[in-house]
Amino acid sequence: MAVRTVKTVRSSVWRNWAGNVMARPTRIVAPSSTQELAEMVRRATAEGLKVKAVGTGHSFTTVAATDGLLIRPDRMTGVRGLDREAGTVTVAAGTSLRQLNETLSSHGLSLVNMGDIMEQTVAGATSTGTHGTGRDSASIAAQIKGLELVTADGSVLRCSAEENPEIFAAARIGLGALGVVSEITFGVEPEFLLSAREEPMPFDRVMADFEQLVAENEHFEFYWFPHTGNCNTKRNNRSTGPAAPVGRVSGWVDDELLSNGIFQVACSVGRAVPATIPGIAKISSRALSARTYTDIPYKVFTSPRRVRFLEMEYAVPREAAVTVLRELKATIERSGLRVSFPVEVRTAPADDIPLSTASGRETAYIAVHLYRGTPHRAYFTAAEQIMIAHGGRPHWGKLHSRDAAYLAGVYPRFGEFAAVRDRLDPDRLFTNDYLRRVLGD
Repeated sequence: MAVRTVKTVRSSVWRNWAGNVMARPTRIVAPSSTQELAEMVRRATAEGLKVKAVGTGHSFTTVAATDGLLIRPDRMTGVRGLDREAGTVTVAAGTSLRQLNETLSSHGLSLVNMGDIMEQTVAGATSTGTHGTGRDSASIAAQIKGLELVTADGSVLRCSAEENPEIFAAARIGLGALGVVSEITFGVEPEFLLSAREEPMPFDRVMADFEQLVAENEHFEFYWFPHTGNCNTKRNNRSTGPAAPVGRVSGWVDDELLSNGIFQVACSVGRAVPATIPGIAKISSRALSARTYTDIPYKVFTSPRRVRFLEMEYAVPREAAVTVLRELKATIERSGLRVSFPVEVRTAPADDIPLSTASGRETAYIAVHLYRGTPHRAYFTAAEQIMIAHGGRPHWGKLHSRDAAYLAGVYPRFGEFAAVRDRLDPDRLFTNDYLRRVLGD
């Protein structure tokens, strides 16, 4: 029987990427097929174990933590089908975004939009609502055309807009609450070129021109450096070419030496001596110079992130973004907080996914970070209070304090998701403490 090939670890500890979440599951398994996965779910049900699937641990919340059965993605990887005529690719749930992007590129294909790292699994990224920035193109989950879901009774459901459409609508961002995603089909298109323009810009100018910058660019984002009036902006737009990639030496200087190596040292100094942070921020905000380059999408959208941190991100109505940022800047200036990491701002169009942070509204994402090991509660709490005053929705995989009562008020389709959950998992096989808080029981 196929189930005999399942890799099982009886006793182990699981930790997330940032190191702030640890779990001691009763058992860890790594199935290699949907059939094996379904058998593991049925066995857990019989044994009375809760079930959670993990990806690469890039969530800062305990969304994937369990003391029951932990399902690892290591052996469920790879492309299962590529249909050029339909414009789709089907991959196993544990496939990394890096593997997906590199495979698509080798076939002259690409996702339309993506986030800024490629280390996550496709199921982990989509289930928590990972996104990039885009005027017209939305999150990775919004690019899903179909998925395969193993439910609490071990059934395997195929879901799409035509097949089990109510489940499909909810399961694209399912938080692991509806079952275990085993396979995902994405819409893809012929690979294209993006021209990136990175440019320092004063905070006040970005605020004054924010709507124009969003409207004039397919993908606009910026980083504001607290304790300064400086931002670094990035505008990505499709190009007819020719390709003009970042040079090897200049790319290493900007992306590795400055953005990772020296920044790591600066963060370590700031953590040890907080009084140095404002001065370091002024230097850091001027370190990156303007540059332009043109390359295939994943080489423009993504970049290495080696400095470990904690993060909180909220999605606010796009029209509130400038007000929120000005309030955040004023709060930091009058509070005495010392913030070593830049604030990241991105946008997304409205989508139709019930638990998407962009569900039903044009959205701006505002993310605050602090270097790992730095006390973060005061800063994150202050930022959160500003966000929720504007109807903010927290990223499902990033730190926040909201519960189901609050979330039901900011997600018009919250009840729709809850109804699908009640139907698929009435006994809450896939729950944990985090889901009890954000979804209720």
